Amino acid sequence: MKFPISITALASASALGSTADGVWQNYLNDEHYLAEKQYEQFTALVAELPVIVKEEIEQLRLTDAKYKNLDDSVLYAIYVARKAVKNANWKSSDNFGVNIGSSRGATSLFEKYHKHFLTQQSAETLSSPTTTLGNISSWVAHDLQTDGPEISHSITCSTGLHAMLNGVTWLLSGMSDKFLVGASEAALTPFTIAQMQALKVYAKKQTDYPCQALNLDKKQNTMVIGEGAVAVCLERGEQKNAIAIIEGIGYATEVLEHNVSISTEANCFQKSMKMALGNINPNDVDVVVMHAPGTIKGDASEVEAIKKVFKTHQPFLTTNKWKLGHTFATSGLLSVELGIMMLQHQKSVSVPFVKEQKKPKQIKKIMINAVGFGGNAVSVLLTK
Repeated sequence: MKFPISITALASASALGSTADGVWQNYLNDEHYLAEKQYEQFTALVAELPVIVKEEIEQLRLTDAKYKNLDDSVLYAIYVARKAVKNANWKSSDNFGVNIGSSRGATSLFEKYHKHFLTQQSAETLSSPTTTLGNISSWVAHDLQTDGPEISHSITCSTGLHAMLNGVTWLLSGMSDKFLVGASEAALTPFTIAQMQALKVYAKKQTDYPCQALNLDKKQNTMVIGEGAVAVCLERGEQKNAIAIIEGIGYATEVLEHNVSISTEANCFQKSMKMALGNINPNDVDVVVMHAPGTIKGDASEVEAIKKVFKTHQPFLTTNKWKLGHTFATSGLLSVELGIMMLQHQKSVSVPFVKEQKKPKQIKKIMINAVGFGGNAVSVLLTK
């Protein structure tokens, strides 16, 4: 990178809560936040937002009459965006850009309107504008009253880190000084869960730790879906109020063998991590926050990629999906949040059911990974 990019604020909403102190405290325990949810025809393990956070989001819905018919994915994004911009002390006159992504988009509304169409053979008036993916960033920009560029996109489960990649690119190009990036996912709907179950990647039963992310000895896939949103404020150069610095960023894709496949040694991750490192010595990386979705092949291939890139130096490996679920687009940015917190508190967060690793004495550099269906990998290198 030509120069570093500062993260000056981050706000999140996930199964761990929505306050920095609360989220960190929940990372320090060995509990998970997955629970069974009753659907019309079945039950499934999911990671929902806490009741208090959902109540705050419903209060947000009431602040503007136009918000009444918006999908939860849009409201989640507005909720975290307001917090992030306030924490960064940005003003609407800064005309910052907005890039909020989502893998599923307005899932709940789309299913609702499609069901109406099947039964009534007609579409409801608001079905189009409220279910288009682009309305996430446009409503966030409307709420924050910024005139900067508005971008929404979907690149499956690496969408959030792709938003960060895009924001960094705008800043490096000089076309913008500030960019709000993020992701939002409100996909705990019956059809979405059924899709994941059809792929045979979903956790089947409640155990002490239903999602066995990073357990390389597991005999079955154990993915569990979660919901949540993250908004991150990016600024050019090293800012005095930076909570972390983006030192490198990389990306790559794979040649597909199957719609959901990834190579045995995750070639896409090898390329993205090497690009993020640039001229930095791999031995300087203390921690890798893995994508590790809890699937047999996904977890193992990423570990193999890390071995290929870091060779004899093995960074401390961790993931958060066993605790808060796989939040699709938002997952990479929730990993960024975990990375920033480990840098701030100088404490590595372990996965309780994984063989104990040697913990770094100091945490100076952390690699964050995310990948989506199709091998769309992104890696971000963070430092203090």
